[in-house]
Amino acid sequence: MQSCNIDSFNCEECLPYNEMKILYDISRIVGSSLKIKQAIEESLGLLQKFLQLEKCTVFELNEDGSELRIFASIGLTKNQELKATYKIGEGATGLSAKSREPIIVENIHQNIIFLNKSGARAREDISYVAVPIISRDVLLGVLGANLTRDSKLSFDETIKILTIVSSIFAQAKYVHKTLDDEKKRLDDENRYYRDELLHSRSFEKIIGKSPKMNRVFEIISKVAGSKATVLIRGETGTGKELIASAIHKSSPRRDKSYIKLNCAAIPETLLESELFGHEKGAFTDAKGMRKGRFELADGGTLFLDEIGDITPTLQVKLLRVLQEQEFERVGGSQSIKVDVRIIAATNRNLEKMVEDGDFREDLFYRLNVIPIMLPPLRERADDISLLAIYFLEKFQKSHNKELSITPAAMNLLCSYEWPGNIRELENTIERIVLFANSEHIDIDEIELTLPYMFKVTESKETSGRNNKRDILTKKDLDEIEKEAIEKALKECGGIRIKAAKKLGITNRQIGYKIKKYCIE
Repeated sequence: MQSCNIDSFNCEECLPYNEMKILYDISRIVGSSLKIKQAIEESLGLLQKFLQLEKCTVFELNEDGSELRIFASIGLTKNQELKATYKIGEGATGLSAKSREPIIVENIHQNIIFLNKSGARAREDISYVAVPIISRDVLLGVLGANLTRDSKLSFDETIKILTIVSSIFAQAKYVHKTLDDEKKRLDDENRYYRDELLHSRSFEKIIGKSPKMNRVFEIISKVAGSKATVLIRGETGTGKELIASAIHKSSPRRDKSYIKLNCAAIPETLLESELFGHEKGAFTDAKGMRKGRFELADGGTLFLDEIGDITPTLQVKLLRVLQEQEFERVGGSQSIKVDVRIIAATNRNLEKMVEDGDFREDLFYRLNVIPIMLPPLRERADDISLLAIYFLEKFQKSHNKELSITPAAMNLLCSYEWPGNIRELENTIERIVLFANSEHIDIDEIELTLPYMFKVTESKETSGRNNKRDILTKKDLDEIEKEAIEKALKECGGIRIKAAKKLGITNRQIGYKIKKYCIE
């Protein structure tokens, strides 16, 4: 057994071109892969194929630092991998870990220090070399390989090659551990925000903590227990149906029927029948009696979406039901009594419609007993990140992916005005998840899937809008990102990997951005 200390050497002078090419390929494979085990196994395959180093194995230190176990190997079965565990100081592999220096067993058939726990020794195997894998003065594991008569290198050359390869592996393991730790931190943070949202109130499907949404939750809590008619108003995609459902589920009627009807989705000729039902023979296709939505909702709640789209004739009939809680089926003469709570919703300006004569004033007042105005997403900026995280987790599960959003990307999402509100944000996050090429969603990922966010857009005046925020241009975002990177590098003493961790991006990504922005 020999112990070799090779603190420094010039690899370009010592190694022929073939070995340099192998080292280059290994560095490229490990540096470009997100699957560290697969990359290391592929690299070990190169050592075996071109240098005839057999049974190439990477051992990793267990959590308490007392034992070495196989992380990746070439030429060993799963059963052999399980058998090959070494305590620190045990055998040539354990001695390399303990001494933190390369260990050579010149003749494995005669030296008892070679324990061969895997049982994979072949007659043609002659020698064994073990090299420690160390990163930032921390032992991570050991790289071992068998030499045969066909091996291309001497002991010294083998140690030099394996030492360089172990350094590449050590750096890769360190970077991947850093990324895994950061991913775990982001996952824990996401779970915290989600749990905080889910347990802070009973409206578990409604996400929001902005002052305007808290006011909405307060109104729901106060009116849910009553029979009062509710009119929910807001732009398209603000979540009016969710609010209606929350009111029903928080009311004494929660165990009764909750019936929904979109008044704009049904032709005018069929809407009356949908609402009030019809008798057999009432019209050509009426082959039997059919109950309408009011009867189906008896004792419960009826949600009428897009109430501003109903015709004047139906407005009269609806007003009667609200006043007297009774109606007749189409083609019938018998009055039917019902106990139904009405929740209506619209994105239209009903006051203007009343003024123009398109909506009955008395019906408007009957519906507008409890008004709830839902704010557009641009007026609840504090909720955008919470909603983005919620939708990210939702679509990760449905599309079987594991992703996280970097702070820079989240800032971009929060700066956009979202004219389509929550529905647009939901669709956007699903599109980002589908097109994501890496585990970390950065500004570059959003730019590829959502280029319109980066276009200079003229601000549009909106009636009644306060606190209007302009859309940031790509130039603005580049400046923000450059300043954030410069600040992180300064705070981390110029150490790239620490700055990358602070920013929530990879070492490769920060390297690309430093070059892109010409940062010194």
